[in-house]
Amino acid sequence: MIKAIVFDFDGVIIDTETPLFNSWQEIFSTYNAHLDISILTKRIGTAEPIDFCQHLEDITGLAFDREKLMTRRRQRYTEMVDAEPLMPGVDEYINSAQRHGLSLGVASSSDEDWIVGHLTERGLIDKFATVKSRDHVAHAKPEPDLYLAAVEALSVRPEEAIAIEDSANGATAAKRAGLYTVVVPNEMTKNLALDHADQRLDSLEEMPLARLIQHANGEI
Repeated sequence: MIKAIVFDFDGVIIDTETPLFNSWQEIFSTYNAHLDISILTKRIGTAEPIDFCQHLEDITGLAFDREKLMTRRRQRYTEMVDAEPLMPGVDEYINSAQRHGLSLGVASSSDEDWIVGHLTERGLIDKFATVKSRDHVAHAKPEPDLYLAAVEALSVRPEEAIAIEDSANGATAAKRAGLYTVVVPNEMTKNLALDHADQRLDSLEEMPLARLIQHANGEI
């Protein structure tokens, strides 16, 4: 019996991943350099850092003032993310979960300040009983630690929770932890191998939460 929903954050609640790629792509374009999307997509869902500056230097053969470049890129990225709405269906899923008496949590490989800050700005932080980030576990995704920590904090067993993910690494983490796993890929993750998830949706608007719960409970 499903008792909880655990959301990934980046790319699931807010699309922070497309702005990440686009903000760096703008920088690369300034120097007539191409940023391959695979540089980002293979690491989505993990806490593994990407040295975009080094990649740009390798391509162009130039040396950059990294601090200046990072500051400019970060400012642009923040502007882009702040302009992003909630992903389609997220608000309805949160409200529906509350109507069904389900507990809500977040399990993300990002840092806590990033997650909490954006949830607070959008008036969502009080909707979640727990937020687990890479700051709280020994290993981020694709290891199961984050999801195990989240369900423990929600006082439910893994098989009593649904994980909502967007990436292969995130889905792997949720499945390893024993949660019923739904992937909702975005522009950055739609071409990744996601067949190991239990359910794939183009958007949360595609299936009402009540019906998804029926699937997870094995009722349909």
